[in-house]
Amino acid sequence: MMLSNLQDKDVVNLFDGKKIGMIIDVNIDRKGRIIELYVQRKRFLFFASSSVTIKWEQIDKIGKDVILVNVTS
Repeated sequence: MMLSNLQDKDVVNLFDGKKIGMIIDVNIDRKGRIIELYVQRKRFLFFASSSVTIKWEQIDKIGKDVILVNVTS
């Protein structure tokens, strides 16, 4: 799977069922494995957007349209 394919998917938290946002970047180790995803939180009207880091181990499933993650905080 290519990074561009991952960036097209919504990231949803299984803990509360809410959409976190979209992938904006990844952290890759020296062997080419993804360590972390950087996800831009969805924006609200006048509030600045922020990003959240999701570790690869927190990913539960990568589907056709969505990436399901388990983030408790």
